[in-house]
Amino acid sequence: MDTTVPPEERNPSGNLFDRLMLLDHNGQECWSARDLHVPMGYEKWERFESAINRAVAAAQNSGLDPLSHFRGATKAVPGGRWGRQTVSDYRLTRYACYLIAMNGDPRKREIAAAQTYFAVRAREAEARDQPADLSSPEGILMLAEKYVEAARELVSTRKELAIAAPKAGKWDRFCDSEGLIDMAAAAKALHNATGGLGRTKFMEMLRRDDVRFLQRQSPRVPYEFHTKAGRAEVKFVATPNGRWVEQTFFTAKGLDWLAGRLGSLIMPIA
Repeated sequence: MDTTVPPEERNPSGNLFDRLMLLDHNGQECWSARDLHVPMGYEKWERFESAINRAVAAAQNSGLDPLSHFRGATKAVPGGRWGRQTVSDYRLTRYACYLIAMNGDPRKREIAAAQTYFAVRAREAEARDQPADLSSPEGILMLAEKYVEAARELVSTRKELAIAAPKAGKWDRFCDSEGLIDMAAAAKALHNATGGLGRTKFMEMLRRDDVRFLQRQSPRVPYEFHTKAGRAEVKFVATPNGRWVEQTFFTAKGLDWLAGRLGSLIMPIA
């Protein structure tokens, strides 16, 4: 599987496609096709895969190598005999997503939104990549501003990594391939703190007033400030009967927060 990791910080209040964006190990942005097919208005994966195939053909007709933009991958989802199953997926570049949107069903409002989003992002990338004219003071200033912006991002990223470093790896064995922790795994990770609660009782505990992690009226959805703080993510996942539902996942930061809320010096079980 082509492993990807979510960005250290996402914008929960921003565009949905921003929130779904991943970073590969080279720091390049990409998207999981499995994450996109419902937001693009396709309930059935098979129909969305048809749009992907049309986009691949469009890339080939443009003289591009589809493998550079449509990388085969797999994704673990709930279902199957053991509660988890592996399904086929694609890791898509920004341009691949744009081609899929352009080859999608134009009657879908979601497709129109995707076309707009990825077209705008493509133009922004072109503007960033356009070389500065060093023969003019304006061009030199533009180049200097780009260097300053990149340096600030690098400093910020290194600070975030330094803060996270002491905690790195603590919850690794409870994380899925995207670095997220589902409710059953979180209940197991905090077994010593909760007295051995199962998934259902554990989720009931998360809705208590003294914890306030999940909403009572929407049991899988965390309060917005937990998402904004990077403690949780809400994603669409497939159920065994083929439906797609929202499901809440802890991040490692979120599980640290809950461990501290439940009691000091809680360590993962052996």
